[in-house]
Amino acid sequence: MNTKLEQRQKIRYRIRKKVSGTASKPRLSVFRSNTDIYVQLIDDDNGVTLAACSSKEKDVVAQKVNKTEKSKLVGAAIARKATELGITKVVFDRGGNLYHGRIKAVADGAREGGLQF
Repeated sequence: MNTKLEQRQKIRYRIRKKVSGTASKPRLSVFRSNTDIYVQLIDDDNGVTLAACSSKEKDVVAQKVNKTEKSKLVGAAIARKATELGITKVVFDRGGNLYHGRIKAVADGAREGGLQF
C-alpha cells in the first residue's frame, strides 16, 4: 500500500520521462504546497531555471484573494517574466498533481498572459 506522497512521486517520475524543456520551449514546473504555489521555467538541456514566481511575492501577497485566485495571479506573473525573456511556448509540468483547482488556475493565468502550451 503506497501513501499519497509515494503515489504522487511515481506520477511525477512518469511525467518527467515524457516532459522535458529546452531553451526555446522551457518546462513550466508547478509545485503546490498547502498554503502557497511556486512555478519555474526550466531549461532541462542546460539544467538552469530561467524564471521563477510564487504566491509569496509582494504583488501577489498584496491581493487579498483566495488561494485559487492567487494561483491565477502567479500564472499571469510567470507569463510576464517569460515574455520579457522572449519565450512564448512552454511545456506544462503539473508535478504529479491533478489538473484542476489551483494547478488549472496557474495554467489559465499563464495562457491569458500569452503563453502557449
